[in-house]
Amino acid sequence: MEDSSEFRVSSFEFQGSIFKFQVSGFGLKVQNSTRTSQLVTRNSKGFTLIEIMVVVFILGLLVTMVAPKIMGRTDEAKRTKAAADVRAIQQALNLYKLDNGRYPTTEQGLLSLVTKPQVGIIPARWNPEGYIEKVQFDPWGNGYLYLSNGDRYTLKSFGADGEEGGEGKDADLDSRDL
Repeated sequence: MEDSSEFRVSSFEFQGSIFKFQVSGFGLKVQNSTRTSQLVTRNSKGFTLIEIMVVVFILGLLVTMVAPKIMGRTDEAKRTKAAADVRAIQQALNLYKLDNGRYPTTEQGLLSLVTKPQVGIIPARWNPEGYIEKVQFDPWGNGYLYLSNGDRYTLKSFGADGEEGGEGKDADLDSRDL
């Protein structure tokens, strides 16, 4: 039975022989004036069990090689993110000090980098666009500790445990150590 999606190339002459190509479904038939040969005879659609097993094996191999490198690095990634956040807040605090001659106080807090402070010493040259878009939480969902008398400041993340001190993933991240 002929497939209705058949495609034919008209006669083609090469070294005295006339060739005709016929593509039907997944099959390819080449005819010349002296003989007909089937180059591809696969007419079924889909994958064989062997093909599926090879793909599953390759995927399994990739997962066993890649997964250990990805897993267990989330703590390291969170510490890196916290360090980047602390550096960004430090830059905003330094810009605030350049504009106003002092850092925001503890009472004014990090929110003074987003909106103009309404308590303590009100800055005369506060940037109307702010210094950061919003006050971020650390990657563990805790607020950053900010203490300042206006001349100096301390900026910390308490790490994964959210408590002062600790080691490894629970270790504090202090702006003075970056």
